[in-house]
Amino acid sequence: MSTFERRSLAGEVEAVHDAYAPESLVLDVGRDFETLPPAVAEDLGLLVDALDPATYPQEWLPDDAPEALVRYAGSDFTIGLPGDGTVVPTRQTVPPTVLVKFRARGTPDDFLDFLLAEAFVQLSLDVHESFLPFYGERYPDLDRAVDAGPADVYQIAAALYEAWVGLQTREVFADWDDDYPEIHDAWVDAGDRLTGRLGELPREVARGKTSFAAATEYACSAVKHGLDLPAPFAALDTEAFLEYGPDYAVRWAEKTFEQLDG
Repeated sequence: MSTFERRSLAGEVEAVHDAYAPESLVLDVGRDFETLPPAVAEDLGLLVDALDPATYPQEWLPDDAPEALVRYAGSDFTIGLPGDGTVVPTRQTVPPTVLVKFRARGTPDDFLDFLLAEAFVQLSLDVHESFLPFYGERYPDLDRAVDAGPADVYQIAAALYEAWVGLQTREVFADWDDDYPEIHDAWVDAGDRLTGRLGELPREVARGKTSFAAATEYACSAVKHGLDLPAPFAALDTEAFLEYGPDYAVRWAEKTFEQLDG
């Protein structure tokens, strides 16, 4: 197949698209990717009305920021970051585009419909395409707060942003039991699959079986399903986090790592 092909939608996922992101294109991508290189990303120009590449100030990045993040912030047109998952929505095109990676071919249909619906809901909300503009000039503060290497800082930053977005998307999914029952059930099922390890995360971290960054990623994935979280992650499931966003995330990291180091 070519790099990008329009994906046909049907049933509930088509209805969600039409209700939440009717202007968006949905494209299958003939390759897996973490970040689409500029030459490939620019091929989207053949399918959309216009390209709107995003760039971000280099001052937002610590000196040791991962190279993928440096490229993403730079002037080259890139889409996606490591850890974005199977379905990637972007507003760097006009209209917005939802990209379905090649790996989706091994994803169960009901779960893939949930991921597509989640992308459409995110496009309907006032949220950023990635975590970097969410933190903005506060990203170096988060870097200083997290007592770990740049890869762990990146993983924690992305996870905290996912939790902040999840506080908003879960309110939408929770009301879909009548309107979109199959996607609602897939959302519930995805949450059920996370419950087994949640309570064990602090013990796993204490025993060195799981890194704190990986535990944060796991716990933050559970936020969008409204699951009960253990400390210190329970403090992320709050209205204060939703209201204060990056400032709250930085303060949470400062307090959490002070306790861990203590």
